[in-house]
Amino acid sequence: MRGEDVVPGPQVVDKTALICVVILFLLFLVALVGNGLIIAALGSEWLLRRTLSPCDKLLVSLGTSRFCLQWVVISKNIYIFLNPTTFLYSPVFQLLAVQWDFLNSATLWFSTCVFYCVKIATFTHPVFLWLKRNVSGLVPWMLLSSLGFSTFTTVLFFIGNQRMYQNYLRRGLQSWNVTRNAVRMYERFYLFPLKIVTWTVPTVVFIAGTVLLITSLGRHTKKVFFSISGFHSSSAQAHIKALLAFLSFAIFFTSSFLSLVLTASGMFPFREFGFWIWQIVIYLGTAIHPIILLLSNRRLRALLGRGCSSAHGAS
Repeated sequence: MRGEDVVPGPQVVDKTALICVVILFLLFLVALVGNGLIIAALGSEWLLRRTLSPCDKLLVSLGTSRFCLQWVVISKNIYIFLNPTTFLYSPVFQLLAVQWDFLNSATLWFSTCVFYCVKIATFTHPVFLWLKRNVSGLVPWMLLSSLGFSTFTTVLFFIGNQRMYQNYLRRGLQSWNVTRNAVRMYERFYLFPLKIVTWTVPTVVFIAGTVLLITSLGRHTKKVFFSISGFHSSSAQAHIKALLAFLSFAIFFTSSFLSLVLTASGMFPFREFGFWIWQIVIYLGTAIHPIILLLSNRRLRALLGRGCSSAHGAS
């Protein structure tokens, strides 16, 4: 939404755009419920045991960043609706942008922690064997590194947004055409390249790790499938579920990344139908993936069931 200088004023509501907005709101609700349930399940586990496994730490970190990101997104859209003529780099927008930049970056980097799943990979390369032995101890450092990278990129984005706002304030000292051109040049040659770099690096790491894990799981599943136990064995079923979970996560992650890039490039300006379609694609993964996790992860369902039983017993 930063491809325009000023958010357009009130216009006749397009029915198609209205439908897209309704879909976005429904995705927002689904994402809140799905990620909220994951946080609640693992939170209750933490309260009971005072600790979490490395895998649970990754899940609760990803779920928390997604949960908070949804609130920032809906707050930003409500502000745009109530203040349709506000400049996109105003102080209020900068405050919302700082939160969005940090949470979006954190979500991307937390997703790269898919490397933790190397524990189930079947590669025999020394690097993978070393990772298998040490990856659990590396999880806290992976999370701290993700927060560090997210903070660093957020500062860079804030500097760029602040410069954009300063250029906007100069509109009273020089013609608006000059100011608008300066804003667009700074956006094109600073903010857009910065977005591409900061979004592409974690995406490449995620895709590389996911491809390796899917390859390993695919080979092992093929071996189990052609073994004596065959397709109906518990081992084959478990590997197939894991394979489908990784594939779905990879599809949602990649589509979200491409949608972010296309939106940032200004190919679909605000008001146009294409813009809302890509907004839906961006947040589709954050809404559907936690539901897939809840449905496919027996342990999460058990934790939720135990938490509900405890709450019912306490009442």
